[in-house]
Amino acid sequence: MTLRVNRRNFVAGGAALLSLSALGTSALAQEKRLRLLWWGSQPRADRTNKVSQLYQTKNPGTSITGEFLGWGDYWPRLATQVAGRNAPDVIQMDYRYIVQYARRGALAPLESYMPAKLNLDDFDKAQIEGGSVDGHLYGVSLGANSAATVLNTTAFKEAGVDLPTQATTWDEFARMGAEITKAGKRKGMFGIADGSGAEPLFENWLRQRGKALYTADGKIGFGVEDASEWYDMWAKFREAGACVPADIQALDKNDIETNTVSLGKSAAGFAHSNQFVAYQAMNKDKLALTNYMRVKPDSKGGHYRKPSMFFSVSAQSKAIDLAVDYVNFFVKNPEAVLLLDVERGIPESAAMREVVAAKLDENGKVALAYVSGLGDLAGKLPPPPPAGAGEGELMLRNIAEQVGFGQLSPADGGKQLVTEITQILARG
Repeated sequence: MTLRVNRRNFVAGGAALLSLSALGTSALAQEKRLRLLWWGSQPRADRTNKVSQLYQTKNPGTSITGEFLGWGDYWPRLATQVAGRNAPDVIQMDYRYIVQYARRGALAPLESYMPAKLNLDDFDKAQIEGGSVDGHLYGVSLGANSAATVLNTTAFKEAGVDLPTQATTWDEFARMGAEITKAGKRKGMFGIADGSGAEPLFENWLRQRGKALYTADGKIGFGVEDASEWYDMWAKFREAGACVPADIQALDKNDIETNTVSLGKSAAGFAHSNQFVAYQAMNKDKLALTNYMRVKPDSKGGHYRKPSMFFSVSAQSKAIDLAVDYVNFFVKNPEAVLLLDVERGIPESAAMREVVAAKLDENGKVALAYVSGLGDLAGKLPPPPPAGAGEGELMLRNIAEQVGFGQLSPADGGKQLVTEITQILARG
């Protein structure tokens, strides 16, 4: 039996329980149960559902249930389940949270299962290291991606504005956004989304300036001046009509469905390359991907190729062997990989990349071409964020919203952001 949620329920933060096994399971099936938890859109849920059904077909007597939520609801749910010792067996994990969960003993180390049960022999070494904490492997990368700007090419064309290129600066992009807004070809559409609360965007901007979100030893990597200037840049964009106002940006719940591009409120927004397939599926207009803008014409880009997300195994699981086998199937079985396509990113396995590349449709090729064509925009993968980085992301977003509504000045917002994040990191 499969239960699905419609878009309205999903946007409202509801979760769907996807029961992927037939009713009336046998006693043997009762002994081989797995629970999965992930964030994402309905298309991601459909693909995950199909892979789980395939796994059950190939492994009779196995029962898999899965639950998915939007990004904002996911982390409170996971924290509650882990604290209540009711964690799912297989957990979708993010790069910014893996250190926190690993060091708290919530995740099972996986290196002892390699290579017999977990075969990552053709993964890039950097991607394996990205899922490692303190010398132990806690996360298997489900794909590679990079942060990106999503463009509604139809809306740009209607407004008579050329698309940005890899050389476009933030000031130039703001002028483009203001032109689209002023053209008024679509009622209620502005040029670009307000990215002041988007952590990947802020990190990219910092990296171009020689700074970072966090240092290798887990300290804050930027200062009050940086944060204040960031908030001030977006305040000027709002004032010029280049980006959406605060009340519209507040509709964005950090998922694909409520991004201002999907809502028809902006011609450009900010996402990750692996999300392009789902974005295009939800938008009638033709979309495209490009990089985040440059701070200056001669700036090196702040991008990097990162694990889009991991699958981790709960340390509380009573079926760790089965969970590891499922994860291995997810990333190394050709049939599974074809079902997943590049919705979670470009496969880390070299052999599976070849399998997918041969079957990609036009939308999948867009994501692949974008990640492989970053050129000098791409730099080194930063170290995993420290414990507390998840709270830091929320703080950036909350303060951005306050600045957007005029409740804080950009200068005060920058000061508060640095103070709050410094205190969060001090707590560990």
